[in-house]
Formats: sequence, C-alpha cells, structure tokens
Amino acid sequence: MLLLERRPVDSSLMRWASPVLALVLTVMTGFVLFLAMGKDPVEGLTFFFITPISDLIGLAELGLKMAPLLLCAAGLTVCYRAKVWNIGAEGHFLMGALGASAVAVQLMDMSGFWVLPVVLVAGILAGMLWAAIAAGLKTHLHCNEILTTIMLNYIALNLLLYAVHGPLKDPYGFGFPQSVMFAESALLPDLIPGTRLHLGLAFGLLAAVSVWVLFARSFIGFQLNVVGQDQRAAAFAGFGARRLTWFAFLVGGATAGLAGASEVTGPIGQLVPQVSPGYGYTAIIVVFLGRMHALGIIAASALLALTFIGGEMLQIAMNMPKAVTGLFQGLLLFYLLTCDAFIHYRVRLRAPVRKPTRVAAPAATQEA
Repeated sequence: MLLLERRPVDSSLMRWASPVLALVLTVMTGFVLFLAMGKDPVEGLTFFFITPISDLIGLAELGLKMAPLLLCAAGLTVCYRAKVWNIGAEGHFLMGALGASAVAVQLMDMSGFWVLPVVLVAGILAGMLWAAIAAGLKTHLHCNEILTTIMLNYIALNLLLYAVHGPLKDPYGFGFPQSVMFAESALLPDLIPGTRLHLGLAFGLLAAVSVWVLFARSFIGFQLNVVGQDQRAAAFAGFGARRLTWFAFLVGGATAGLAGASEVTGPIGQLVPQVSPGYGYTAIIVVFLGRMHALGIIAASALLALTFIGGEMLQIAMNMPKAVTGLFQGLLLFYLLTCDAFIHYRVRLRAPVRKPTRVAAPAATQEA
C-alpha cells in the first residue's frame, strides 16, 4: 500500500528537481497528445521547442516575449516572498499600458529625449495606482487579495477596451479599436538592429537582479522574508506587516506597469485590445517554476516565452489551435504543483495491516 508520509525536513533535492521533472512530464504528455490528435509528435515538439529559436530572429523574438514576463515575475516574487498572494499582475500590466498610451498620445507633437522616460513613468505610476487599490482593500478592510486582484484584472481590461473604443481611438483607424501610432520619440530603441527586440529586455533583467539584491543584501528584504515565514515573529520584532504589504504591492504594480508601458512603446507602438496574451497570469507560473530566485525566474521566463512563440509556430506549420499554448502552460503548472508535493512528503510502501479475525466462542452445552 502506497502512503504519503510527511518528511521530517523538506527535501532540498526535490525543491530544485521538481521544475525539471515537471518539464519532462509536460513534454511526455505533449508527445501523447500529438499522437491522440493524429499529428507527428516528434515534428510537433520540434516546432514547439526548437524551431522558434533556431536563428537570430527567433532568439530575438524569445527575448521580446521574455521581457514582460521577467518584469511581471520580478514584482510578483517580492509579493510572494512576503506571502502576499497578488494575482493582479495582468491588471497592473494593462493599466501600465493604458497609462503610458494616454500620455504618449498627449505628447504626439513633442520631441526630445525626455518624452520616452515620461511615458514609461506614466505606465509605472498607473500600475502602482492599480496595485494600491488592492493594497488598501487588504490592509484597511481585510479583503482577500486573491479575490480583489483577480476582479481588478477584469476591471482593468474593460477600462482598456473603453479607451480604445472611445477617448484613445484613432479617428483615422478605419473603425478599428486602437490608438494612433506613437511618435518616434516615445518608442523604445532596438537592442539588435533588424529585429523587434527592444530595451524592455534590459529592464526585465535589471528587475530580476534588483530583486535578488533586495532579498540578499537589504534589511527590507529580510523583513519581507520574516513576514512571509512567520507573521507573529515579524510582529514581535517590530516589523510592520501593513507597511511591508504596501511595499510588496507597489513594487509588483511598478514592475508590471513598466512591462505594459514597454509593450506599447516597443513592438506594438500603439495601444490595442490584444496588448497582452496573458503575460500577467503566465508570470505566476514563472515565479514558482523559477523558485523565486533571480536566475530561476530568468530561465523560467525564457521557457514560458518559448511556449508563446512555439504555439504560434504550431498554428502556422501544423494548423493547430491557438489554445495549444495555454495547454502546455497549464500542463507545466499542473505537474509543477504535483511534483512540489514531494518536497514536503515522500511515498512509503507499507504492507496492509490485516485485522485479526474473530473466532466465535463455542456454544455452551446445556446441563441435563
């Protein structure tokens, strides 16, 4: 009989082996799914994992998708280390894109080096403002941040849709819900000429390194760790949980807002309803897959970015639905959560315990 038994000490080996095992299981399941759909599994997995990054253009596209994932994941890492379960990176991202676009449209006739920083700062402030709503609801009204941040995501999406159908709609856009194209002074410079890779990737890498420095070298990072591990100990030490909650939310909002601003000032160059294919939600997988460590989230963001461009490649090469991207991401998260259980538990094989059989007592003989 197989039993799950609590480990006396969490397994450090499984903590790092779990993401690798989850990836292997995802690939194996993908192999079976391709067979079930009547597709060549080797060809399908090749198109998904290898073909998209087989040349410089593909690697540049990988970096392009990595940038928003890294920025969102860096901010979420700060939240999750403090056990602030912020699910609102998607909303922060959308509001960052909306805030940056509103300022970029207003500065259409302006030129100069200062235009781009102002647009990016507007995106950062918009993301922080949206995060502040959830922070206030949690610290002052004791609302569950999981529920509030999820609901705020949908409100942010509808605000963006209102903007591109209303005040920010391009009057010469043939009725399409989109803003005007931004001026050249409001666009991020390219990192590699001839590709779409822009400065947003540098922002993402800098954010990941900054998070590592925060937790490895700063006192506030230490406080966040203590609050996340034991709030009673943090209160005894005088660490303000409310102040740290606000800090975590605002950092998460700032980085995701910058990601949204970088997206509209980078490859898109305008605000459109499809500005995010779900970067904020995918960043949650990145955080846990990367074990909330700088190098880990960099590697995990590259892997999850590959699922986006791999899914697009499968749509083109094998006529598969767009949902294949979400399928692989969901499988990866499912297997990661499953394998993570073995960090705290181990499987024990025990022989079933047989219950003693009752022997009926002999009937008493009647005396004559």
